[in-house]
Amino acid sequence: MTGADRRYEVILGSASPARLTVLRNAGLDPRVVVADVDEDHLLGTMAAENPGDAVTRLAQAKADSVIATLLNERVDHAASSDAQTLPDLVVLTCDSMLLYRGTLTGKPHSAQVAIEQWKRVRGDEAQLLTGHCVAHIRGLDVVGRSAESASTVVRFASVDDDEIEAYVSTGEPLEVAGAFTLDGRGGWFIAGIEGDPSSVIGIGLPTVRHLLRRLDIPVTSLWSPTSTA
Repeated sequence: MTGADRRYEVILGSASPARLTVLRNAGLDPRVVVADVDEDHLLGTMAAENPGDAVTRLAQAKADSVIATLLNERVDHAASSDAQTLPDLVVLTCDSMLLYRGTLTGKPHSAQVAIEQWKRVRGDEAQLLTGHCVAHIRGLDVVGRSAESASTVVRFASVDDDEIEAYVSTGEPLEVAGAFTLDGRGGWFIAGIEGDPSSVIGIGLPTVRHLLRRLDIPVTSLWSPTSTA
């Protein structure tokens, strides 16, 4: 049976509404299974790593967590039926960080940190790095896995203090990488990007398609007639 003939269920290993929207608008209808990973702690153990490798490892750690959850589900199912009758699973996980002057920053979590981040980058540019991992589960086995990072240049507008404080007060930037969004209120303050916009939102469609091709899974085989696209 070829990749195009198989039956797949897509799993998004992220609680991000933005990532879910990107995938739905691109023709997928994923089930969300949130990874249980302490991103800040794990990042702290990778201070000496290349930034692209660090975000990729974070995406892989999320994949490990989601895969463990999914295999536990399947073991329970296999106790009463044949696991080989289940659809193949395609697991997509990501992690994004902003690289500015050699330093990686993730989610600010607090208003004060978000304000400080914006005051550093306004009027300047940085790289938004997104690590991606794609895993293929068949039955009770992980039969394929591939990962890499994508980089997009983000140019920040010369916003004033009042604009920064008003934006941060909305709460939007507190739980997003680099304290900004491209597809929300933050879009008013982004002067431009160079690269893949979907990667800045949180999941790069060209990168995911490339990783799927490595695993011999055509992205068209994952399109759902029930998606919002």
